[in-house]
Amino acid sequence: MAEKKNNKTPKKSGKKESSGFFKSWFGKLKPDTTPQAEVSSEKVKKENGNRNFLIGSVLAIVALYMLLAMVSHLFTGAEDQKLYYNSQSYTATNWMGMFGYKLAHYVMDRWFGVASIFIPVFLLAASIRIMNIMKIRLHKWFLNCMILMVWCSAFATYVVEYLPFARNSYIIWGGMIGREEMSLMRDKIGPMGVPLVLIIVALLYLAYVSDEAITTLRGWMTSKSIKAEENVQEGLSADAEQGSDNPEAAEDDDSTDPLIKETTAPFEDKPINTSTTIDFKISGMDNTDLPEPRIEKPHPAVEKEEIPIVDQGMEVVMGEDPEKAVLNDEGTLEPYDPKLDLEFYKYPTLDLLKQYENKGDNIDMEEQTKNKNRIIQVLSNFGVEISSIKATIGPTITLYEITPAPGVRISRIRNLEDDIALSLSALGIRIIAPIPGKGTIGIEVPNAKPQMVSMESILNSRKFQETDYELPMALGKTITNEVFMVDLAKMPHLLVAGATGQGKSVGLNAIITSLLYKKHPAELKFVMVDPKKVEFSVYNPIVNHFLAQVEGNEDTEEPIITDVNKVIQTLKSLCVEMDTRYDLLKRARARNVKEYNQKFKNRELNPEHGHKFMPYIVVIIDEFGDLIMTAGKEIELPIARIAQLARAVGIHMIIATQRPTTNIITGTIKANFPARMAFKVASVVDSRTILDRTGANQLVGKGDMLFLSGSEPVRVQCAFVDTPEVENIASYIACQQSYNRPFPLPEVALEGDDGGDGPDVDLNHLDPMFDEVARMVVVEQSGSTSMIQRKFSIGYNRAGRLMDQLEKAGVVGPAKGSKPREVLCQTDSELSFILNNLH
Repeated sequence: MAEKKNNKTPKKSGKKESSGFFKSWFGKLKPDTTPQAEVSSEKVKKENGNRNFLIGSVLAIVALYMLLAMVSHLFTGAEDQKLYYNSQSYTATNWMGMFGYKLAHYVMDRWFGVASIFIPVFLLAASIRIMNIMKIRLHKWFLNCMILMVWCSAFATYVVEYLPFARNSYIIWGGMIGREEMSLMRDKIGPMGVPLVLIIVALLYLAYVSDEAITTLRGWMTSKSIKAEENVQEGLSADAEQGSDNPEAAEDDDSTDPLIKETTAPFEDKPINTSTTIDFKISGMDNTDLPEPRIEKPHPAVEKEEIPIVDQGMEVVMGEDPEKAVLNDEGTLEPYDPKLDLEFYKYPTLDLLKQYENKGDNIDMEEQTKNKNRIIQVLSNFGVEISSIKATIGPTITLYEITPAPGVRISRIRNLEDDIALSLSALGIRIIAPIPGKGTIGIEVPNAKPQMVSMESILNSRKFQETDYELPMALGKTITNEVFMVDLAKMPHLLVAGATGQGKSVGLNAIITSLLYKKHPAELKFVMVDPKKVEFSVYNPIVNHFLAQVEGNEDTEEPIITDVNKVIQTLKSLCVEMDTRYDLLKRARARNVKEYNQKFKNRELNPEHGHKFMPYIVVIIDEFGDLIMTAGKEIELPIARIAQLARAVGIHMIIATQRPTTNIITGTIKANFPARMAFKVASVVDSRTILDRTGANQLVGKGDMLFLSGSEPVRVQCAFVDTPEVENIASYIACQQSYNRPFPLPEVALEGDDGGDGPDVDLNHLDPMFDEVARMVVVEQSGSTSMIQRKFSIGYNRAGRLMDQLEKAGVVGPAKGSKPREVLCQTDSELSFILNNLH
């Protein structure tokens, strides 16, 4: 029995190997479900890739052979014609030999003529796609090659008839198919219609390929017409001068030659400055938003390209875009790529940022030794013994880690903070007692010669380049000179505070810059609120790329929101957008926007059912304190709602203020903003408000900050990005391919602004007391909800409904806060007319 089992085993393994080899290289006709054929997915993918590469290589060699044979036939075909009659006595001069001559002769004469050269071109493109060397859209290549072959064969046949030397050539320039096309067109549309059809088809194809081709053609024709007009005008002026010398001759010319008026009439209707409209080419640049110097001097990397604007309002769906219908090897639709809407977009380059030379690269050992000795001396003067001390030098701060001797209380060292600062003559020190995760106490001392942390050094780091964060924010460097980077998608909201001039605006620009360098316009949108009107104005050129606006506000001259009313409208619009996204997530059975977008990319969600790709939306509000003082609860409530719920749908908020007081940063705001970024503040109270602990008041300023996203804050030197650098980045992005408008947010009505139609009430079901209340309001010439409540002894809700009905009927005006409403009816006759119309 054992021998039989041993004999059967090799046979099974042999079958398995042979069948696996056959299936991996020549295609899987049906799935093998036998337990012996279990192969890992990685091995299957590798075998499929090898198979595709082999097939593509064979196809590329065949296409290249065919292409060289056809090109050689153009030069050696005349001499090779003798082979057609006696192939044994002569040797083929074709580069590809006898078979190459016969192949080229057959394809070019029997098919499309010289235009048949597009066949090997298409086969080369297909081989590149099969080998997965480059992503090529085969359906577009096939369509273009077919159109060009058909048109070129017909055009060559038509042109050759008027060229005697080409008529007797050994090559049928249009091929047999071209002759059939010409014969068919002459029978149907006549000899004069053939060139017209050829021209019309050529123009339609140019319009299909690119609008720029049509624009260039228009410019060339218009310039020719203008030159012709100038020549005619010069001729007329010369005739006029001759006519002035001989009036009788001029009269004879006018009477005998009426063609002069007929010739000049068509040109009189055409404006001379037509070329100004032709030179204007719509490209990725948004010319209305950019200042003039930015348009005249785009970045050299993209100056040569003019790319058409893509309509963001048109959703790219599976059934409408032919590109999305390309099938892969498994016969399924390719994953949807949102970046294809702006496939020519280029990310900003690092040469747009300035490189700063740090003069303090070398460690000043003399300074470190003095500080160490002074710390040891101060501690020993107060009876605090330490066993070791170690220094970690950062860009602006040096951390001295001391290990206290056994029996020394930590509180004694913490109470010596001012004494240590006095002995070191430092701007301010910060004691960390103890350092989390270590058995040491940290003393942070500012460096005498701080180093600048440039944004270029942060973005050029390997940590930023290789990060897989959804929304990476590169903030700066820590005390240990490591790049400090966090993911906004996991935070999920950020609260920024700091006194004036301490680096708060630079920190916001650093956050925006890092996101612009890492995310595509299809993946990220900003909503920027700037009450000061000057901080975010540099981002105006990228409004169509990265900004989002409420529908109906796209034509505003200020894409950055500065008006308080528009801030309220935008926040309410974001709440509507948030609710809409949650409904889509519910229908898609996805927990967050990342899962939803992944399902949408995998074609698991149907766009016809309302599904769409959801970009991340980052709301950045500068000077939040001014908004709270102006609008109060109207601002705080939607912000709190967004902060509580919007994390899962990809909406994140960054709020900045220079006055972190309790009436601005309320408990509701703090509870929903777990991540805090604190620059230097004026007092301990402000530090406790923003961080729930002291420390921010002991910072040294100029970008020195504490970042809290957990139990303990991290001290970071914020990266410095100057305004010219931000302008360079915005100009570079503005030159890129863009959408034709900002990302649309749902339109919502402002409070008290309902388009002039009053509140949304039904006048067909008026309150029984409506007439009586209306007459009282007209008599008193004053109206308010509280007055109606007192006069008629009714509840507040009913009085409010009556006031809404009065406003809808046109008796009173809209609400004006705490002031009484304006009475629009001045007399009883006007009121009677309104009541008669209602009844």
